[in-house]
Amino acid sequence: MDTLCSIIFSLTATYIFFFITRFLWSQNSKLPPGPRSLPIIGHLHHIKKIPLPQALHLLSSVHGPVLFLKFGCRPVLVLSSPESIEECFTKHDQTLANRPRTITSDHFSYGYTNFGFAPYGDIWRTLRRISTLEAFSSSSLQKNCYIRNEEVSYLCSSIFRLSLDSHSVDLKYHFNRFTAHVMLRLVSGSRGDEEIGPESEKRFFDDFKSRFFSSMSMNVCDFFPVLRWIGFKGIEKRVMEMQRMRDEYLQRLIDDVRMKKFDSTGSVVEKFLRLQETEPEFYSDDVIKGIVVLMFNGGTDTSPAVMEWAMSVLLNHPDKLEKLREEIRSNVKHKGIIQDSDLSSLPYLRCVIYETLRLYPVAPLLLPHCSSKRFNLGNYELPKNTMLFVNAWDVHRNGELWEDGDVFKPERFEGFLGDRDGFRFLPFGVGRRACPGAGFGMRTVALAVGALVQCFDWEKVDEGDIDMRPVFGVAMSKAEPLVALPKPWPDMVPILSQL
Repeated sequence: MDTLCSIIFSLTATYIFFFITRFLWSQNSKLPPGPRSLPIIGHLHHIKKIPLPQALHLLSSVHGPVLFLKFGCRPVLVLSSPESIEECFTKHDQTLANRPRTITSDHFSYGYTNFGFAPYGDIWRTLRRISTLEAFSSSSLQKNCYIRNEEVSYLCSSIFRLSLDSHSVDLKYHFNRFTAHVMLRLVSGSRGDEEIGPESEKRFFDDFKSRFFSSMSMNVCDFFPVLRWIGFKGIEKRVMEMQRMRDEYLQRLIDDVRMKKFDSTGSVVEKFLRLQETEPEFYSDDVIKGIVVLMFNGGTDTSPAVMEWAMSVLLNHPDKLEKLREEIRSNVKHKGIIQDSDLSSLPYLRCVIYETLRLYPVAPLLLPHCSSKRFNLGNYELPKNTMLFVNAWDVHRNGELWEDGDVFKPERFEGFLGDRDGFRFLPFGVGRRACPGAGFGMRTVALAVGALVQCFDWEKVDEGDIDMRPVFGVAMSKAEPLVALPKPWPDMVPILSQL
């Protein structure tokens, strides 16, 4: 009976809140345009069975590139034009430098000391600056290039062994495992699976994947907070259990590095433990765990997806695949697998990765921003705590911005220097919260794709084009994992046999 009364009371309070809010907002004629909303749910009924980026694209095509919506009780701004994106992130970048608070961030952020979730301010600036310096600066990328080189050799060796028996290869699995090893070595100095053999490798990867792949993102309780208290506690319990599993793993990882007495692997954890000795209160274990989990989530959810998309689209365009292979054969002068130092002499490989990111951005709506105060965008007024989505998927395929926007044409990026290109190319985000690991991610993806093209002749398992349907989750991945048949190039067999 008490539960029923609490539910009735909560629903009544929600209705009262909705009508008061609706009345106040109806007085504001300066909001951007949007479709008609419904009581309580707002505009969520417009997000039907099609993926969110595509649904927002359809709404923007009717109401314009600056779109205002309500998702439950949250005001939402959707941008899908370079002009509106540029105005937001030049004039209002600081106002939009926060992330929305969610159930996930409440539990995953270590008290909002994790710079991915921390509010904009001194703590966020310090943690981001130090993390970028220690992991993703130019000097750090140069120092840890041996990790990427060695792990690419492991990747090619694994696929070579399978190719000897004419096995098809699940590239999604291999890319995910490759990236997990790279990130673990970068963070802790260890590959994570000291035992050798397919079974131990699979156990390692399954364990790692269960903790750090496909993190829970926003859910229904983030748009209807009252549900958090009246029957949807199971959602929060699952988030708490995931955090418990992660925290145990991360604490063991930190303790293992600490027990080794800093064996000079140059790992990220080692660097932060040295900082902890000088400022123990600021660089607590929780702060270090928060930085590590960001690196795991950011690296393992995105880079493997880009690799899989790139290999898929190359298999669907054999002329582009052959052009890339010819570039590698002509420009990699040493007798061995492509190295990190070779990437600067492979401009077409870089074009292939950029064009893949344009057509298949792994964060199609980027990561959401949240306004810390009211702000004006052109003639519009947006309220405090407005959640902002940038529809990069829409911008990247806009036929008015890109000639043949739906066509895979790596040549369009020839001479591209890697900036935003007038805010029409945004694969790594924009503003103060843009991805600090963009350079690391580009190198890792390019090295893996380049090595597989260099070492193997790839064939499709089935006739016809590779299925390119996307699944929109934490990262945009392929609906069907890429499975292909590798055949080692004769000139690479002696090299691969010695790995």
